[in-house]
Amino acid sequence: MKITENELISQLHSIMPPPATALQSSLCFSSYKPSTSVLSQEPQNLSPAKPKALQKNTLYTFTHTNISHQFKEKILCLEIMGVDSGKALSLNPSLLKASLHSIEAIISFLQSKGIHQKDLARIFGMCPKILTSDIKTDLNPVFNFLYLDLKVPEHDFRKVINKCPRLLVSSVKDQLKPALFYLKRLGFKDLNALAYQDAILLVSSVEQTLIPKLDYLMSLGFSRSEVVGMVLRCPGLFTFSVENNFKPKFEYFTIEMGGSLEDLKTFPQYFAFSLEKRIKPRHIECVESGVEVHLPQMLKSTDEEFKKLVLGVDKP
Repeated sequence: MKITENELISQLHSIMPPPATALQSSLCFSSYKPSTSVLSQEPQNLSPAKPKALQKNTLYTFTHTNISHQFKEKILCLEIMGVDSGKALSLNPSLLKASLHSIEAIISFLQSKGIHQKDLARIFGMCPKILTSDIKTDLNPVFNFLYLDLKVPEHDFRKVINKCPRLLVSSVKDQLKPALFYLKRLGFKDLNALAYQDAILLVSSVEQTLIPKLDYLMSLGFSRSEVVGMVLRCPGLFTFSVENNFKPKFEYFTIEMGGSLEDLKTFPQYFAFSLEKRIKPRHIECVESGVEVHLPQMLKSTDEEFKKLVLGVDKP
């Protein structure tokens, strides 16, 4: 009877102890520095101490002869870090062929750039492709881009990467530099804001995301210069869905609220608020109370401030 690697992933996941209980036994962190001689030894010499629950489990004994030792170590490595190995392998099938040594090298490299061990689960969970990246051609150029193009000091690499892990799986030549060039042409001059707050824009396709969003906003009746001004005040506009955000909110604003383009031009943050949880309830309350409240005040105020605002405004 043979067991597939996918079946092993699922079964191993069900018996693995919580990551914290086995953290110190991992082969995956920089404190372990494998040498060529060690890597060439028999598999049992490479093994970290296995959790007792795993040693006694019949699955571990059975699969020992059905699947490679290094594959099991790789699964243990991911799980110990807190990464869902099944999800990671489904999103990045190349992990099946990646060596444990190459994964260790990537982890060590990221730690050398200031990334903490505790950050790895979230970073790899969001972008498992990082685990099979090439350090020289894929990862190092990203950090050079942060340092040279965005002027991010080395001690802040961790802050930027944690904010947007997708930077690590984005091509500097084909994605990051073209996006930065386009955003600068639009008027994004604050590199700190791009790096620390709006890095998501740098990993967004110019042709498939940024330009289409501008075009859609212009189709609503805004001029190009007005749209550019709106995205500079509210960069999040580039991240909103046309179908799920812009269309329903614009329809409600113009039809139900009777709003004007001028209102949205001066307060584009309107699109950042939830239609069902914020915009509609507060608009309805204003209508039922017979009061008029400026759009920014209606949406930006806290619940307590909004109640005081509604009660304190003179009815016409």
